[in-house]
Amino acid sequence: MTIAGGETVQKDQPTGASLSGAKASPGRNRYRYRQQFGIVVICDSERAQEAAYRRLQRAGFKQLKVVTV
Repeated sequence: MTIAGGETVQKDQPTGASLSGAKASPGRNRYRYRQQFGIVVICDSERAQEAAYRRLQRAGFKQLKVVTV
């Protein structure tokens, strides 16, 4: 996917522990932390947010979250 400004982004394969299948042992509170990575996109309007969301969906990203603050 090409982003405004000409930067191209590729969806990569999972890395690290997710490839090896190794699971972290739970902590004291029995919670298993799973490292995740994300990107926050600041939009000028709700309309721009909707357009960005649709573009990311079309690019094949499945785990999208919409936030309004």
